[in-house]
Order: sequence, then C-alpha cells, then structure tokens
Amino acid sequence: MSDKAPALPRVTTAAKARAERLYRALEQAYPDAHCELEYSLPHELLVATILSAQTTDVAVNKVTPALFRRFPTPRDYAIASPEEIEPFIRTIGLFRNKAKAVHQAMRTIVEDFGGQVPGSMDALLTLRGVARKTANVVLGNVFGVNEGVVVDTHVERLSKRLGLAPQDATVALVERHLMALFPRESWCQLSHLLIFHGRRACSARLAACCDHPICREFGRRCELPRE
Repeated sequence: MSDKAPALPRVTTAAKARAERLYRALEQAYPDAHCELEYSLPHELLVATILSAQTTDVAVNKVTPALFRRFPTPRDYAIASPEEIEPFIRTIGLFRNKAKAVHQAMRTIVEDFGGQVPGSMDALLTLRGVARKTANVVLGNVFGVNEGVVVDTHVERLSKRLGLAPQDATVALVERHLMALFPRESWCQLSHLLIFHGRRACSARLAACCDHPICREFGRRCELPRE
C-alpha cells in the first residue's frame, strides 16, 4: 500500500446513502466496537500495532503486558537492543524483524520527537515498521485524527463483500473508496465496526455470514464454502 493516499474516487449520492445505512446498522449491531489491541499509552499502541502485522490481536495482547512492564517508555526501548526485546515477543510471527522495527522506531521517537509519539501522518511514516495502516491506527485511536481508514484483512474482505469497493481493488483502492463513501469523522470507528463484524459474523469462511441481517441486506453474494 502506498504511503500517500491519491485522489478519492467519485461516488454517487445513492452510494453514500447506502453506506450511511450500513454504518448505522453496524453501529446498532456493535455498539461497543473499539480497538482490541490493549494499551494505556500512545507508544504502547504504536508498539502493539507494529507487532500485530500478520498476527492476531489476541496473540499480541498475550505478550504486551510483560513487554510494557520491561520497557515502560520509548527511551527504555531505545537504550536496549533488539535482542533484549526478542524474548518478550518470541511467540508471535516474525519476532526478530519486529524487535528490530520496534527498537528503531522508539530510537527515532526519542532522537527526533523528544520521546513523544508524533501526531501526524508524515511524521509517523518516518518510523521503521510504520506504513499507512499502522499510522491510521495510532492517529485515529490516540489523537482522534482521521487521515484515512485502517484497512486490515477484515476491512478489505468486508468492503468487497458489502459492495463498498470493487472486487479486484487493491488495499490502497479499498481505503480510498471507504474515504469517499463515509464522512471523515467516522473513519476510525468505521474500521472498528467492520473488524468487529468480520471477527464475529462475516468471517473468511462465511461461517455465520449468510444468517446475519447485515450480510443479507448489504452483501453482494452469500456462498457457503464447498466441502
């Protein structure tokens, strides 16, 4: 996914109205939708999001309590080494590369941003291990800034199933369609709502999708996997 969001596609008034109806339905179904990565401080969410690449939030939440106790501030990561971080995240995928990314990102925060997680897209993208998805997570949940929509595997899948983006759209194009269809102030919560629906109903294998009212009303198709 490109780090720069190109111009948004043109969408019809009818498409926006349909998107609004879908958003309200998701809000009603998941009133408690929120970021499921556990954190207390801005840098903790940044670290957790870096660790979550190709790994479940559940797996990340199992390792971060001990990690956060050992490294309570960005400086603690910065003065350590990747090898000192590795034992705390060994159970998640790509742990060596992620330890290096976390270490370098925290060093940059200490050296270039006074030990504070920066609150802009451009600044966050200077950090190792951070692209638009991670930056959008931090901006939306920590700073209340909507620069884009978090597009993870659930959001990508549901955007296509629910007719919000073309079936052959790249992740970058999915994000642009969502940004065009939904009001800016809803972008962060939109990703939470779609992720909740993806995890609880409209799974990759369509486990409960066919029976869910949102999927029945808005889904383009409903096909159970062949045995």
